[in-house]
Amino acid sequence: MLCTRGDEGLRHAANGECDVVLTDLRLPGLGGLELVRQLHQAQPRLPIILMTAHGTIETAIEATKLGAYDYLQKPFEMPELIALLNKAAEAGRLMREPVALVDEPSAKAALVGTSRAMQAVCKEIGRVAARPVSVLIRGETGTGKELIARAIYQHSGRAKAPFIAINCGAVPENLLESELFGHERGAFTGADQRRIGRFEQANNGTLFLDEIGDLPPHTQVKLLRVLQQQTFQRVGGAETVSVDVRIIAATHRDLETMIREGKFREDLFHRLNVVSIHLPPLRERREDVPVLVQHFLRKYAADFGVEPPAITPDALAQLQSDPWSGNVRELENVTRRLLLDARGLAISADTVLRTLVVRTTGAALAPSSLPALAAALLARAQRGEIEDAYTQLLAGAEREILTQAILLAEGNQAKAARWLGLARLTLREKLTALGLRPSRPQTAPPAGE
Repeated sequence: MLCTRGDEGLRHAANGECDVVLTDLRLPGLGGLELVRQLHQAQPRLPIILMTAHGTIETAIEATKLGAYDYLQKPFEMPELIALLNKAAEAGRLMREPVALVDEPSAKAALVGTSRAMQAVCKEIGRVAARPVSVLIRGETGTGKELIARAIYQHSGRAKAPFIAINCGAVPENLLESELFGHERGAFTGADQRRIGRFEQANNGTLFLDEIGDLPPHTQVKLLRVLQQQTFQRVGGAETVSVDVRIIAATHRDLETMIREGKFREDLFHRLNVVSIHLPPLRERREDVPVLVQHFLRKYAADFGVEPPAITPDALAQLQSDPWSGNVRELENVTRRLLLDARGLAISADTVLRTLVVRTTGAALAPSSLPALAAALLARAQRGEIEDAYTQLLAGAEREILTQAILLAEGNQAKAARWLGLARLTLREKLTALGLRPSRPQTAPPAGE
């Protein structure tokens, strides 16, 4: 949607007609600062990005303090703008997309499970969400810690304020302080303008620090000071910035062992660990596997424009018996592949077994998977069960690269065809032969760890 006046843009955006707002500071009808102020009051979870000329950087920073998500100085490159828009859209989704505490058929993101362990987790969320305390979420990779953080945020008194998430292990160590606390112009090479950090963006809201165990020692000191005093200084600055931020942290690491080894500060641990929520691994709540599988089948069937297939009891039993070292995230990826391979038919135990042999974690086919599939097919041929091992292997490899390309392109067949070096019509014919009718998701894919 394109609007040429600030008051016109405010009217449309305030009615919830967009996911991200990209605006200039100087607009007819309503100035940029006033647009940010009014729009943030009307839609506090709506990310607003400002485009600003060099001479209005200070005004853009003021707008950020009023609720804007970020700002971009002109001139800028289109990839830079696209990256920022994608990041803002994801931030908005994390705030707006509700996390159901039970498996609801319409829920895109839900804490699914009827086991006692998951019931206890949901009760703990209800107990701590409204309390203004720091929460430490602990559990193995892939158990769903981000979902827990979002559920706490959405059921808290800060649910209309920002929810900002940052993965401490994904940001280069030399940039992490700047990412968290911001920086002043000239603070380091490349710092050509002042930057507002995540703490200021999350003011009056919630900051989710994922993989807190990866925080370097010098940043741990600064984080501890913020938690104690609710103040900090930007990198290279002398101004003291005050914030009111609730911290939710998560880690898969054994922080107590890291404390003994001198890798994590004990005082910071106690500040973060006011309330601790432990997410059990999937192997310790296998009774939740069937309901998780049904949930993921419904979710991805909607994304791909197909009906959720039936799944046999033997197939569910096969899935329950797997160790699931990758936890719920791995089960989600396998279930998605089962849906793609089903082609409208019921999912059988044989289909599950074949999929588990060539399982992936969302990346390209691992080099060891294709030989494993070849060995499995040849073994079946040797036993007289099949007579077309060669054909099945080629079909499996083709299905693998086609479905991975479509998933990576989020349903955009033209983009996937270009990557594969195929004509778009040829790709469509192959997808039809596989029983797929992929479409672009109407909303961003949910974070179902």
